[in-house]
Parts: sequence; C-alpha cells; structure tokens
Amino acid sequence: MAGLLIAALVIAPIAALFWQAVQGSDGLWSHLGRNVLPHALGQTAILMTGVGVLVAGIGTSMAWLVTAYDFRGRRVLEWALLLPLAVPTYIVAYAYLDLLHPLGPVQSAIRTVLGYDSPRQFRLPDIRSMPGAIVLLSLVLYPYVYLPTRAMFMTQAANLVEVARTLGTSRRHIFWRVAVPLARPAIAVGISLALMETLNDIGASEFLGVRSLTISVYTTWVTRSDLPGAAQIALAMIVLVVALVSLERWARRHQRYSISAQRARTFAPAPLRGGAALAAFGLGFLPVLFGFIVPATFLAVEAWKRFQFAGLSDRLLIEARNSFVISAAATVAVLLCGLVLAYGARAFPQRAMLAAQRVSTLGYAMPGTVLALGVLIATASLDRLIDRTAQEWFGLSTGLLLMGSGVALGYAYLARFLAISVGSIEAGLARIPRSFDQAARTLGQGVTGTLWHVHLPLSKAAIAAAGLLVFVDCMKELSATLLLRPLNFETLATHLYGEAARGTYEEAALAALAIVAVGILPVVLLARVGRKP
Repeated sequence: MAGLLIAALVIAPIAALFWQAVQGSDGLWSHLGRNVLPHALGQTAILMTGVGVLVAGIGTSMAWLVTAYDFRGRRVLEWALLLPLAVPTYIVAYAYLDLLHPLGPVQSAIRTVLGYDSPRQFRLPDIRSMPGAIVLLSLVLYPYVYLPTRAMFMTQAANLVEVARTLGTSRRHIFWRVAVPLARPAIAVGISLALMETLNDIGASEFLGVRSLTISVYTTWVTRSDLPGAAQIALAMIVLVVALVSLERWARRHQRYSISAQRARTFAPAPLRGGAALAAFGLGFLPVLFGFIVPATFLAVEAWKRFQFAGLSDRLLIEARNSFVISAAATVAVLLCGLVLAYGARAFPQRAMLAAQRVSTLGYAMPGTVLALGVLIATASLDRLIDRTAQEWFGLSTGLLLMGSGVALGYAYLARFLAISVGSIEAGLARIPRSFDQAARTLGQGVTGTLWHVHLPLSKAAIAAAGLLVFVDCMKELSATLLLRPLNFETLATHLYGEAARGTYEEAALAALAIVAVGILPVVLLARVGRKP
C-alpha cells in the first residue's frame, strides 16, 4: 500500500500538468504554437543533437584510451575524467562567460601578445551562441558516457580481441568493429542521460543565448503569467523525452548482447612509450582541463578575492544552511521511499508492486522545470483546499501552507531523485541471497524484522551511496529550486543564478565553489567503484 502511495505521488505532477493543459491558455496557445514552439523546438533539437554527438565522441574515445592503452598518467586519468561531473552546467557556463568575455582575462592576454589595444581590433567569436552551448555542455556531460562505456570495455573478453587480432585487424579497427558494437548499450544509456540533463538545463542555456523548450516553459509561466500555456509546452517536452527513450530502444531492438557464464578475462592494455605516451596523456587531459580545472581554478581565484574583500557574509551562511537543510530533509525522505519501494518489490514481487517501482522512476526522466510546474499545480490546488477547509471549520486562513513552507520544493526533489534511491538500494538488496530471507523467516522474523536485522545491515553501503548521490543532486538542482522555493528563501544555486542574471557573477564565486566542493564527493565514490572491473 505504501509503495502504491509513493507511486501516486510521482504520478500526481504529471496528471496535474495534463489537467492544467486542457484548461486552455486564454487565446495565447495560438501565439505559442506560431511563434514560440517552432523556434524552441528547433533550438532544442540542434542543441541535443550537437551535445549527443560530442559526448558520444569524447566519452567513448576517452573510455577506450584508458582501457586499451597503458601509459604514464593513465591511473590518474581514469578518475580525473570523472571530475567534470562535480561542476554543474550553469557554473561552467558562468565561469567561461567571464573568462572569454571581450574584456576578460583570456582575450585581454591574447590582444596584449598580438599588440592590439581594444576589442574592436581583435576579439574571439562570442561564446553566447549555439556552438558555445554545445561545447560547454558536452565538456560537463561526457562522463555520463565515459563511465558506463569504460565499465563495458573493461568486462569485454580478451578472446574476442585476440581472435580479431589473429584475423589481421588492427587495434584501431578493433575499436570500431568489436569494442564499440559490444558497448553500444552502455553508450546509448550514457547519451540518453546526457540528453536528459541537456533538456533539464536552464541556467547555461539561458545565459548562452539558446532559447530551448525549458526556457520557454519558464518565460511563459513567469513572464507571461500563462500557466496553461506553460503546461502545454511542458507536455511537449514530456513527449520529446518519451520519443527519445523509445527511439533508442527501437534502434537496438534486434540486437542481443551476452557474455560468458564464466568470468571473462579482460584484454591487456597495449603499452605506450615516449611521444606516443605523452600524446595519449595530453589527449586524455584536455577534457579534464577545460571541463573542470579551468572553471574550478577561476572559481577558486574569484572566491579568494571575494573572501579577502568581504569575508564570509551572513547571507552566504544562511543560504548554505538553507541548501543543507532542504537537501538533507529531501534526502531522508527519498531514501525512506526508495527503501519502501525496493524492499517491497523484493518481499512482495506482485505485478502491482513492480509496476509501482517502475512508475516511481518516471520523475528522473522529466526535466526539473516540467516537474516543478506539475508540483506547483498539484500543491497549489491542495493549498487552496486546505485553506478553504480551515476557513469553513475554524475561521482561519492557512495561506500557502505547502508552497510557503518548502514542502513543495521537497516534494519536487522526492519525485525527481527517487529513481536514484530505488536503483541503488535495489542493487544493494540484489546482492543479498534469498536464503537469508528464508533463514530469518524460520527464526520467527516477519517482513519488517527481516528488513531491520538482515537487509539494512548488509545494504548500508548501498543506502549510504544513494544518500550521497541524492544529497549532492539536491544541492546542485537549479530549475526546480528556482521555481518552487518559498519567498525570501535562497539557496547557493539560486543565489548564484541571481548574481549571474545581474551580471555580477563574481559576487557569488564562494557559493559556486561550495557547490563544486560538494559535487566532488560522488565523483570520489564513482572513481572508487570504477576501479573494480
């Protein structure tokens, strides 16, 4: 029953979107359909195509580089290539906007070297463009492809590669004819995740001048005060997400992938020496340099300048406290719900429970702006119902009880990140043999007792890992936080967004650096897991 209730909570925002969309938009839908949607769809399609191609190229090639070749520095690159995951896309965009501004340090240094005096004489192409957005988003999101693809490369049997080599296939051709086809499921999953994050992005796209569907939802809702119109655009985004996932599955519907039942022997990496080793390390270092080191160093320098000038302001401490409290509370709720769903599916493997588990993961596939819009509609309706009931029964007005207390924001976090909790806890429970459950039952333990005395102690590492991932994602989440936070409630992410909107990004460098520092924690966890073939 609890699992079905949790699934209903995830479904409620989607149902609210459908209900609001059919209300009509006071004649503005024709304007949206004629002037807003075509351009937004075109921009979104170009952005997602470019990011998909680039993350596939960077992630797959880097995974093959550190798996198939052995060179000095390879061990460092194996985990360093994950570091861009620690920097949210909007922070990278803000950092490069300052770095590559016509009056910024990079272009000023180039003009000094070339002997020019002003930007009128020499300036680089504007990074506020579609190509700029594609490159910057790809530099942050390629680890979504790199991580699963490298794991797939590491588990590919050595005999497949050796047979190909005996048939005269070079190592370069082995990559295209053997390794990539076998790793296609991992590559497809990684690209899908990267494209989901691209569709969810609001900060980077807005400040880089890309008018995506996410930006259109936000402006239609906030600027035009057209909630039904925003809901209709949000439904178009949901259709796009469903089409994306369906297309990926359809493309490999006839392909089957299997491995030997015995433990496969992984192929030995080819040693590189001299110039080849140096070139390999340099090639692998480039994504780390531009995806993490450059923006992180810029943040550290600007944060130090800000700290020397004004120290730690009370406002920043309050925002850090707000971020921690709302993220910690949401993490606890997400873990509890994830545990109920994952253990419920194990203890009661009926169709209803398994369906509830699958439904609970839908929120992660929805962009944060779309989910926030659905949560707003659902919680605002419930707020009105509570207020009307309180006035009739007690003569009191409760106002915006859910929206004003932050419950709506926590609800959005729960619906969006529940899939992470369910997946991680389910993986942890899957490692516990069913015989343990049966032994506990014979000793008189019920379902709850078995969970408490057997499963929780044995799966605490998986639960802790899930909690860490959820907490960091809540700290970094911008789109839902921006739209659902209570009045006078700022987090580190929304403060950073506000300063960037005012053109004073350096004022929030300390907040950005704090978000990056927190984001490094799951990267360390993933790096440790990634070392295990």
